[in-house]
Formats: sequence, structure tokens, C-alpha cells
Amino acid sequence: MINLLEIERIPYEEPYHLNLVVKAATDIQCGQLEIYDNADFLKELADSLEQFPKNMEDQIKWELGSEKPEDKFAFYFLFRVFNHRAEGYTSRIHIRFNNNEKFPFRQISDFCIPCQPAGLNRLGKLLKEFAELKSKKLTWNGTEGEIIK
Repeated sequence: MINLLEIERIPYEEPYHLNLVVKAATDIQCGQLEIYDNADFLKELADSLEQFPKNMEDQIKWELGSEKPEDKFAFYFLFRVFNHRAEGYTSRIHIRFNNNEKFPFRQISDFCIPCQPAGLNRLGKLLKEFAELKSKKLTWNGTEGEIIK
């Protein structure tokens, strides 16, 4: 089974704002989106992932932008972690990328990456190191990962 999450850091207005290219994939679905966010949020996300799950209803949500045309956002990004017992996996990462372009330039990806809480805890540790802004890329396969300097 192929699972991939890759976050590449493109130097921008650091240490306050981050420019990231987020790629995600499973056996049958993949997507990529360039996003901008507050640098402090990566540390908060890392802490939440390291402690996930606190209970079966626990969820983590990283959401940026909007899909509503009237909101006039350049993109919509969703990274939601939740518990779901099926097929031997107990957790999922729901990924949704939308570049908010008009057809025929629109690109939307919406899928879930199956994983275990222990893998999410390791992702949290990787994100904590990545949030120090000394690395170029983080890769994670649903279980293990690495930081590329």
C-alpha cells in the first residue's frame, strides 16, 4: 500500500509566514497544492499529532481558505485527522486540495490516507523538527518518515 505525505518549504516571509507545497498520495489518488500559513501553526499541529488520539472522538483539523466563490480565496486546503476503525487501520487523514480555478483549470483532490495512531505520533515528531525551519522537506509514508535538510 502506498501512502505519502510530503511537505516542502519554500523560503518566504519566515519565521512568521510559511510557503509550503503539500503533496499527498495513496494507491489510487494523489494531489498537490501550494499553501501559505502562519509558522506557529505547524508547532501546534505537531503537538496535537504527538498526543493523538485523546479519545475515539478526537479530531485534528488544519484548514485554510474557502471553496465558496464569494469568499474569493486562492485555494482551499483541508488536513483532518480522525479515528475510523476499518480494514485494520484505526485512523485516517482526510486531505482535500482545491485550487479554486474555473473549469478547465480547476484541480480538486479529496481522499483519505489510512494510518495508525503511532504513525501519526511519529508524524507529529517530524513536524516539530520541520517547524524549526532548518529543513527543506518532510516526507512520511503513513508509518515512518524523514526530514531532508
